[in-house]
Amino acid sequence: MDLLNTLVDKGLRRELPSRDEALAVLATSDEDLLDVVAAAGKVRRHWFGRRVKLNYLVNLKSGLCPEDCSYCSQRLGAETGILKYTWLKPDEASKAAAAGLAGGAKRVCLVASGRGPTDRDVDRVSATIKTIKEQNEGVEVCACLGLLSDGQAERLRGAGADAYNHNLNTSEATYGDITKTHTYADRVDTVQKAHAAGLSACSGLISGMGETDQDLVDVVFALRELDADSVPVNFLIPFEGTPLAKEWNLTPQRCLRILAMVRFVCPDIEVRIAGGRELHLRTLQPLALHLANSIFLGDYLTSEGQAGKADLEMIADAGFEVETTDQVTLPEHRRGGGCGSVCGSQENADTCHTAPAETAPAAVEPAAGTEGPVVQGPRTDLVAVRRRGAGTDVAPNA
Repeated sequence: MDLLNTLVDKGLRRELPSRDEALAVLATSDEDLLDVVAAAGKVRRHWFGRRVKLNYLVNLKSGLCPEDCSYCSQRLGAETGILKYTWLKPDEASKAAAAGLAGGAKRVCLVASGRGPTDRDVDRVSATIKTIKEQNEGVEVCACLGLLSDGQAERLRGAGADAYNHNLNTSEATYGDITKTHTYADRVDTVQKAHAAGLSACSGLISGMGETDQDLVDVVFALRELDADSVPVNFLIPFEGTPLAKEWNLTPQRCLRILAMVRFVCPDIEVRIAGGRELHLRTLQPLALHLANSIFLGDYLTSEGQAGKADLEMIADAGFEVETTDQVTLPEHRRGGGCGSVCGSQENADTCHTAPAETAPAAVEPAAGTEGPVVQGPRTDLVAVRRRGAGTDVAPNA
């Protein structure tokens, strides 16, 4: 396919594809899917080999958020049954982080719900960062605390933070459809503040809300323009109790095409499969490792993920290897600001956007003895609220 040959050549040269080319990736058929994965996989391997970076989330403060993000289980007034607790103490957070590091994680992502940190909150998180770094040699720390005020990024950097995460989530044109309490411009400003302070910028997107292909391309091009070191790709987790609970618009094939498009647009950037991978990629998760070079280990902020042991087995079985602390994530030409390694946080429980669209449910191969495809409905059975790890007395999943 001429399109894929062109995109591979551009990816190896770090040349930006056209918007039409990016849109064409999303429009490819299921019949061509393996060709798309193979092409994007060439670009992934050129810049990152067969390494997979593991990141581990620690939810420092869960729920109790005043923002109204439609996708979020922690949003104002949400009745989602998630864990709710105020700030973990530094030793508690360090203990939670140690579980992920013992499981092979290289980066700890410290996340707190809320619009943004107060100066006192920055002091709390700074103390936590210092504690984690003192107790775990070689660990990378990424903070994700919401919108930053002037000077806060510099203070986090001074405390030892390597990176800051703040996702754009969706295109500027549709951002107002999912959130009213802050703007797309607010999010861009925070990513720029992190960059200016010397932090590695981590910013990604959420898919699965019925957004158009144009929306997806717009946000990924915006992320490349912001020069994010890391792009987490989240797939909506439709939590009961949120406005988007009924949005089940993704298939495993659609998720793979989205990841391939991101890889072609961001060839030498860390692409992370983030929230919702188990829910929407399901048995095709190993194929996604040919597109992305980073995942989260174990559970997410408010939902359960695949068992950490299963993650490690999946990586090994697919022929990949876990990136170690002595390996630098980003290609040499991208090692500048911040830790020079890569960014790694998820979000603020971010899990998706835009106005709903009418989409057909996924079809699977016919079952033995049946006529035609078996229609698969929403997999609500796969959405499980996190009840272990940070904020509980139950051992974490790592």
